[in-house]
Amino acid sequence: MEGVAWFTHKYIMHGFLWYLHKDHHVPNPKKVFEKNDYFFLIFAIPGILCIMFGIEQAMNYYFWIGIGITLYGSAYFFVHDLFIHQRIRVLRNSQNTYFKAIRKAHKVHHKNIEKEDGECFGMLWVPKKYFKLKKPTS
Repeated sequence: MEGVAWFTHKYIMHGFLWYLHKDHHVPNPKKVFEKNDYFFLIFAIPGILCIMFGIEQAMNYYFWIGIGITLYGSAYFFVHDLFIHQRIRVLRNSQNTYFKAIRKAHKVHHKNIEKEDGECFGMLWVPKKYFKLKKPTS
């Protein structure tokens, strides 16, 4: 799912559906919801449909695809919305190296507020360079 998410983020959200994703790159603390939140529905619908059709077919591969989509969507909510963007203030002071790298990579992604020339389109896979922590200056 990480590969699908990366592809979708880079070529669809930063492509022809940029008008829905754009407000996510322009912070507005007064807004509770963003147009970007419609992607929740866009991605949840195939997951729900796959689970429904998969159950009807004795839990065939559609069911498991739907479960995969749903689990990744749950991870997205917890990691992206809660941990990275702090939409609900939890896990604010984690010192975990992996979590710090996720935050750093996402911060780099949001540094560019335009449709083109972005980087770090994934969520759970983080390039090695973001694990290198800055040494304190004295």
